[in-house]
Amino acid sequence: MSTIPPSPRRAAVLKGLGTYLPPRVVSNEELSGRLDTSDEWIRTRTGIRQRYWVDPGTATGDLAFEAGARALKAAGVDSVDAVVLATSTPDHPCPATAPAVAARLGLGTVPAFDIAAVCAGFVYAAASAASLIVAGLAERVLVIGAETYSGILNPADRTTSVIFGDGAGAIVLEAGSAEEPGALLGFDLGSDGERHDLITIPAGGSRMRTSEDPADQYFTMQGKPVFAHAVTRMGESSAALLERIGWPTESVDRVVGHQANVRILHALADFLGVERARAVVNLDRVGNTSAASIPLALADAMLSGEVAPGDRVLLSAFGGGLAWGSTALVWPDITAA
Repeated sequence: MSTIPPSPRRAAVLKGLGTYLPPRVVSNEELSGRLDTSDEWIRTRTGIRQRYWVDPGTATGDLAFEAGARALKAAGVDSVDAVVLATSTPDHPCPATAPAVAARLGLGTVPAFDIAAVCAGFVYAAASAASLIVAGLAERVLVIGAETYSGILNPADRTTSVIFGDGAGAIVLEAGSAEEPGALLGFDLGSDGERHDLITIPAGGSRMRTSEDPADQYFTMQGKPVFAHAVTRMGESSAALLERIGWPTESVDRVVGHQANVRILHALADFLGVERARAVVNLDRVGNTSAASIPLALADAMLSGEVAPGDRVLLSAFGGGLAWGSTALVWPDITAA
């Protein structure tokens, strides 16, 4: 009696990675010249020493286009079946930015849409793309995280102006087997809308179109409670995912958390019982780039050798909403552009 081996589980597999940072470097010293702060104050509280900001006239879609084009090149492909763009700084309130980016990339009339999950956006976008692939609705999806936070920061607020940077990162996901390197092995996602006010832009939406207070037009964040929630939510999400996919915590080679604050990244490692040295950190060079932070950190880790083929890599993010999410993969032998 012959037996038929089971078919490998269909999964979304990482095939290429691309990133883009605008050319303007903004140092802590430059910000100290106009804010009541100093390089030491910024570095000791956040770990950031510089960030990149766009020049006037450059939009989120421009950064997304550059990163997307590089990801396609790195993957060695020129077509996809869908584009998912994570951003909380879209080119316009309406329409979504993704369709215009897809058109500029020459991808034709493929479905393209935005994901608004703030700093958790990239993980949410990857989960959406993976779902399309696993369901058989797409064979290949371009996932982009892109932000221009410099345009929504209150220039007089040192608590936010020193933290955020602009940038974009993108990956190409392709249908494959869950057993091969690069397969996204699962997701853990969550949200807590009762605390939506901890990270917000008060005005500009349907609840408050305009405001007499100019500060309502800018991004606001309550730092202390956000710190506590970020560590707890990313920690619990990461632990739940690792248990689901059967990875002991000690088997994780690299933890790539959302690059918000070096103290959060170290606290996440402590929460999981992982050596702090295993936490990838690149926010010192780029700041908090929200939905772009994880792919930018992955690219830097690849180039520095921190992440190598065969490594077990855990990704986790937390942002406004509140929203959070985690995923994991065995790092494949790919290139970054």
